[in-house]
Amino acid sequence: MSEILVLYYSQGGATHEMAQLIARGIESVGNIKARIRTVPKVSTNCEATEPDIPTSGDAYVELQDLQECIGLALGSPTRFGNMAAPMKYFLDGTVGTWLKGALIGKPAAVFTSTGSMHGGNESTLLTMMLPLMHHGMLIVGLPYSEPELSSTQSGGTPYGASHIGGANNDKPISAEERKLCLALGKRLAEVALKLAN
Repeated sequence: MSEILVLYYSQGGATHEMAQLIARGIESVGNIKARIRTVPKVSTNCEATEPDIPTSGDAYVELQDLQECIGLALGSPTRFGNMAAPMKYFLDGTVGTWLKGALIGKPAAVFTSTGSMHGGNESTLLTMMLPLMHHGMLIVGLPYSEPELSSTQSGGTPYGASHIGGANNDKPISAEERKLCLALGKRLAEVALKLAN
């Protein structure tokens, strides 16, 4: 069975919850499975390290996960209008994968969570696309045929799924945000299967 990698970093839990919803959307399409992975934290202290295997939660991503899957959903919370450092650190280490051209032609989608309505959702989604485009991936967004894009009072953009978590990360994922996560996963899976065939 073909798999799509759902790769995320989450600190407060919202991006993790979005990853789970996107995985459900992926698996709503027949003959495809979501492979959920995360990245370890990074530290300014050179001696600080994370264990090779996380003590809880999803497994850490390995480069072979990127190569083995037929698509990618990439998610990160927003940090000053950009992806969080742990995700950027991982992507910076994919040069060998880039040299092989292993991701060329595979579809990718992006998702994010921010603390405020104007906290950088769209800029984060756009900057997460850049390394994927350098890898030759094909970006899948959300079309306006998804009615929640026009009705949402919280997150949701044509660039990818998004969530407004509140300054204290206390706002649950809204009904519209939930539907858009599911829709993004489903759309990514449908495109990935068409391209794989």
